[in-house]
Amino acid sequence: MKIVYILAAILIFGLLIAVHEFGHFITAKLCGVKVNEFSIGMGPLILQKQKGETEYSLRLLPIGGYCAMEGEDEDTGDSRSFVRQPLWKKFVILVAGTVMNFLTGLVIVLVLFAGAGGFYVDQLAGFAEGFPLEGEDGLMVGDIIYKVDGYRTYLRGDTSMFLSYNDGQGVDLEVIRDGEHIVLEDFPMYRRDYDGTGQERFGISIGAAVVPGNFVTRLQYSWYQALDYVQLVWFSLVQLVTGNVGVQELGGPVMIMDTIAEVGAASETAALAVRNIASIAAMIAVNLAVMNLLPIPGLDGGRILFLAVDGVSLLLFKRKVPEKYQAAINMVGMVVLLGFMLLITVKDVFQVFR
Repeated sequence: MKIVYILAAILIFGLLIAVHEFGHFITAKLCGVKVNEFSIGMGPLILQKQKGETEYSLRLLPIGGYCAMEGEDEDTGDSRSFVRQPLWKKFVILVAGTVMNFLTGLVIVLVLFAGAGGFYVDQLAGFAEGFPLEGEDGLMVGDIIYKVDGYRTYLRGDTSMFLSYNDGQGVDLEVIRDGEHIVLEDFPMYRRDYDGTGQERFGISIGAAVVPGNFVTRLQYSWYQALDYVQLVWFSLVQLVTGNVGVQELGGPVMIMDTIAEVGAASETAALAVRNIASIAAMIAVNLAVMNLLPIPGLDGGRILFLAVDGVSLLLFKRKVPEKYQAAINMVGMVVLLGFMLLITVKDVFQVFR
């Protein structure tokens, strides 16, 4: 049965990448850019049909796809090539893949939340004995936790996650009490041993408040869930940069596919497995959206960064950065990214099959 979920995971990755490329494709068409080929899948060709100026391909490996535009990295002399388009059209085309991934994740969440009877948010449920900061000037039972160290707590569990990465030397908190937002900057809430067990903790107990489910709150919390996925990516990147998370803790496609297979196999019913896997697919879709916008050469975000550089260069010097230099930098960036992904994949394979 697990092999079925592994195949499902591969299909999910393929579909999400294909959706990303479709975003580039449809906006390129709408912007009048010539598209030479749009492919679903990678590798050996299975089917191909020419329609107008574009070849539509179906390829063997369900691991993505691509949108091959005329003159993506060099001026081919065609007035409809990508490089000859105004900056705003280039931006729309480049950002469209990310938008499609985000919308895909949001739509999946909307479907999953369509019948939700309510939503849980973090609420203070109690304090350890001897907790010194309870009261109107501090924290009170029933406070809804709104932010921790600047990060919004959209849904239940966010508070515990953000606090787990706090250095234990004070916290920035924002809570909602009786409808009023109360900001507690540099709040002197420290980790300490409250019960003599040697375990240091903040001394608060996190429970849950229920927001009733209706049409409006389902839309609202679907949006919140998508934003929570975005925030989780940025939070993870910050922890990586600051050294709180090591590279060895990163997971690539192999680890994600193994997780999907494990979640699917552990689900009690097929319907629950579909629901759980769909939730992971939504998270992956939003992750792809955010990661592709990082200003790194080889990613859409890197190419968008070059658009900004071009805009400044045109404004100041009346000329753009030559496409050949941009193409070379993007190629180097892609090689580095592929090498990094290869290392992560090798690590994942050893972890999964050891």
